[in-house]
Amino acid sequence: MSHSDAADSVSEDRLLNGRLMLRQPAKGYRAGIDAALLAAACDATAGQRVLELGCGAGAVMLAAAVRRSGATFVGLERDAETLALARANIALNGLGERVSALSHDLAAGLRGAGLAAFDAALANPPFFDDPGKLRAPHPARQAAYLTAEGLGVWIDVMLGAVHAGGTLTLIHRADRLGDILGLVAPRAGSVRVRAVQPFADRPAKRVVVRAVRGGRAPLALLPALVLHDHTEAKYTPQAEAILRGEAELDWG
Repeated sequence: MSHSDAADSVSEDRLLNGRLMLRQPAKGYRAGIDAALLAAACDATAGQRVLELGCGAGAVMLAAAVRRSGATFVGLERDAETLALARANIALNGLGERVSALSHDLAAGLRGAGLAAFDAALANPPFFDDPGKLRAPHPARQAAYLTAEGLGVWIDVMLGAVHAGGTLTLIHRADRLGDILGLVAPRAGSVRVRAVQPFADRPAKRVVVRAVRGGRAPLALLPALVLHDHTEAKYTPQAEAILRGEAELDWG
């Protein structure tokens, strides 16, 4: 359910079968299935610290915090209005003791952020780093889909944010998998990849990738997550369970 707030163009949505409330722009970029899957892929354990790059209104880190009640989360966001929404959402869900959002521009790496090394890093990087390849979205969505820094900067910051043995997990376009693996390879291993297919008979459009800084295990391609079947149901039972918060996007 959601309701429009004409005064500030913000809607309030319930996620994870009602366990999470999220205030987000009524127009422009809105958290969708990519954010839900990234949160479900977070496997942080009790006592671990997790960093999210470009946290937006907080959908990923808040959903992950609800799923992982013993972990703490820090989100970085450069846009002041979006950062204010993230902080409001933290308060709205009573998660201020475990979740925080800081103002920071990834173009500077992590310099000046004053953050100790994390156990895990999460990111849903903008899908395009070439304006010529981007079909113009709504202006409010531009920052979410187009990055001036490039995917390499995002992965470099993720690798620099975690200690040896720490994990980085990201969701991205399936056609960028080769680039992701090449960027991760110099400093991380034990890579596990789960493709996300719209239908079982269609190519994957997304990949969720998890790597370990300093890991040495070989690459593993896990069974794909199929979102839809050819029934009247909106999602497959597996996808529905993940989106409702009843299952994880596991790495087994």
